[in-house]
Formats: sequence, structure tokens, C-alpha cells
Amino acid sequence: MELNDRVAVITGGSGGIGRAMGKAFLDEGARTVVLADLDPTGVARAADELGCVGRACDVTDESDVQALVEATLDSYGPIDLFASNAGAGAEGVLTDAANDQWQFQWDLHVMAHLYAARAVLPSMLARGEGYLLNTASAAGLLAAIGSGPYTVTKAAAVKLAEFLAITHGDDGIRVSVLCPQGVNTAMAPKSLGDGQTDGIIEPDALARVVVDAVREERFHILPHPEVGEYIKRKADDPDRWLRGMRRLRARTIDQAG
Repeated sequence: MELNDRVAVITGGSGGIGRAMGKAFLDEGARTVVLADLDPTGVARAADELGCVGRACDVTDESDVQALVEATLDSYGPIDLFASNAGAGAEGVLTDAANDQWQFQWDLHVMAHLYAARAVLPSMLARGEGYLLNTASAAGLLAAIGSGPYTVTKAAAVKLAEFLAITHGDDGIRVSVLCPQGVNTAMAPKSLGDGQTDGIIEPDALARVVVDAVREERFHILPHPEVGEYIKRKADDPDRWLRGMRRLRARTIDQAG
């Protein structure tokens, strides 16, 4: 999909990846970009800086997501691309992560994508065209050693994107899932433990990768290309991959100590 003269909605749009994608889409000639975020002040500031539209939205509330889509349709016409991008990190592995933390991560990283698809798909299917761009993480394809809730819910986000592509790919709906490693945003530290990332990239660089991938309609968007090779290794020999991840975990724990 070419982004020129398109209408795009981006959640998690007040900063980081969301704001960078908004700028990149506008640079490509998008007719309208609607940035949505839980932080009304932050998203209004980002929209003002970019010269686009800002709207408050809690993506874990289905009625809020529906209202975002309806307001965009009423004001700007058909939504060509919906980037379901909002997310947050989490600490804890299994027993030390509380149930409410698991639930929040599920609501934010899985249900929010589902709410977006439910809200925007009817109008896309009616005209036989549309693009769903869901942000997951390389952790969803591989693993984030220090966070069970984050890894598990991001893996579910990847699977949901696959299911959407299988179900609606023949209806003119294109689906991509964005799976970066470390990105220089408020959510990520400047460096992640030994072996856990292939470098921290800037949001603007990631956004350029997204634009190219959307143009080519690639399902996996991998700003860190090394992740593609890791996926192959994991698929070729899952047991070997798990042994390697256990060694990485042990090394990370030793370094932290």
C-alpha cells in the first residue's frame, strides 16, 4: 500500500514509535493521520507538532476504540490503515508477576488489537480494501527473558495478526505485525542485557522500515533483520534454541548479580 492520500489511525501516538510512524506517514503524503493515546495532553502536543489530528483513547476500553473509529470515519472518511501500536513493558517472570499485571498486559497487547479489528474491519470489508498494522515485538517471536507477561502477550499479538491475515487476506485486507527489538523510546532502556538485542534503534529509523514494509505488504516487519535468522534457527531446532535461551538467561542473571 502506498501511503499517499491515505487516512491512517495510530494508537500509542503521543511519542516513540507511534509519533515516528505518524511523521513518516505524513512525509509519504498521507491525507490525514489521527494520533490516539491514553495521554490527552501528550497526544495533543504530538499532533500539534506534526500538523495532524490528536484524540484521547484508552485502547483497553472497546467502546473508546469504537468511538475513535467512528469519529475518524465521520470526519475524514474511510480509514485506509489502522496501526494498533499502544503497548507497555512489564516486570516479573511467572510467580512474581501479579495476576492484575498479566491481565493488564493481555488487555493492552491482545484485546486492544482485537477491539481495533472489530471496529475498523466492517468499513474496510465493505469496500474490499484496508490495512491492519499491529505492533508486537521480537519478544513475541522469540522471548524476553525478564518478563513473562510481556513475552506471552506479545506472542499472542503475533498469533492474532496471523489469524487476521488468514481470515481476511482474500477479502482485500492486508496485515502486518511489527516486531522490533530495542527502540530508543521511553519504554526501553538504552541497552538490554547481553545477547537480548542487536542494538537500540531510533524510532525514526524504525518508521522508515515500516513505510517500506507497508509498501511491499510484508507480514513480518523486522527493523532488526537478525530476528529473521533467529526465527529460522528456532523453527529448525526448538530444543537447541531453548537450551541457548537458558544459557542466555543464566548469563544475564550472573551479570546482574
